Amino acid sequence: MIPLRYNVRSLTVRKATTVATAFGIALVVFVLASALMLSAGVKKTLATSGRRDTAIVLRKGSDAELGSVVEDQNVGLILASPGVTTTAKPAGVGEIVVVGAMEKIGASGVTNVQTRGVTEDVMQFRPEVKLVDGRLAAPGADEAIIGQRIRGRFRGMEIGESFNLKKNRPVKVVGVFTADGSSYESEIWVDKEAVRSAYGREGVLSSMRVKLASASSFEAFKMAIESDKRLGLMALRESDYYERQSEGTSLFVGVMGTLIAVFFSIGAMIGATITMYAAVANRQREIGTLRALGFSRRSILASFLFESLFLALLGGALGTFAAMGMGFVKFSMMNYTSWSEMVFSFEPTGPILLKALGFAGFMGLAGGFFPAVRAARVSPVKAMRA
Repeated sequence: MIPLRYNVRSLTVRKATTVATAFGIALVVFVLASALMLSAGVKKTLATSGRRDTAIVLRKGSDAELGSVVEDQNVGLILASPGVTTTAKPAGVGEIVVVGAMEKIGASGVTNVQTRGVTEDVMQFRPEVKLVDGRLAAPGADEAIIGQRIRGRFRGMEIGESFNLKKNRPVKVVGVFTADGSSYESEIWVDKEAVRSAYGREGVLSSMRVKLASASSFEAFKMAIESDKRLGLMALRESDYYERQSEGTSLFVGVMGTLIAVFFSIGAMIGATITMYAAVANRQREIGTLRALGFSRRSILASFLFESLFLALLGGALGTFAAMGMGFVKFSMMNYTSWSEMVFSFEPTGPILLKALGFAGFMGLAGGFFPAVRAARVSPVKAMRA
């Protein structure tokens, strides 16, 4: 085998082409890894919003809480259904979900932000929600608490500031909460009765959530809810509901990012191919010398493939390292199921970074294969005469 230091020396001699090719591959890897990380962040944000021992009741056929209606008169029947816990208090909460147009800070135009009408015992029902600043909204008052991720991103989204719940209906922000990084951190929580009066939702809810006696009690609860045709309701595990919510957005992000990376990768592979072809053309005499010393065509093929692979992995390492920095970035985009703006984070997992690095290796092998074959076919006699 040809010593590996020969290939390393060759790359250091051709500094300009080495840096340009590595940078192109690094850019591709950065784009691919960032897209996959954002897709994973979407899934994680929505997945952490749901629990397997909690069921959500919606109107049959509804895709999201925004388009669902559950009448108040059915709340008692839902709470009395088999499988609902008898020990936890509260055993269930009914909420109203609407969207309001908010003006973004640092950008033109408005976007939808999800507002949830909640009861005063919402913190007991969701123990993962913690107040980190300010105080809770007073029951019956036009006050709100907001998720940490939207704080300061929209006008009026700071403690002491106000925004319009609806036209000429100002609501004051009095607190900020976290929820283990779930989608609730992209919501505004207002007293349920205030939302009802502002949007004319008297007598109805958007959804009903109940605590189950155990995760295995869901099937009995689901059968009881859906078998009563008069209700016209359906039951889902809360975890399954949020998994469905994430499918469209995560698929869109993943596909778009992958397509962009693929188009970029074609350019990067062409660049690597040109670089390696130029290396072969400039090193004809070196290749002839190696053949004359007894190195086989297979050894030369392997040597030039290694050189291309090493160059690609160098660029891939730079790209994955840069992509890891995206873990500190928060990115807001539309959730196409709830039609509201949500803030997601990039999730730099080990498998994603390894996949991106593996893609860099593939680009190196694909871009360097034909130049390596050409190098292996160089005639030692002609090369020495050149």
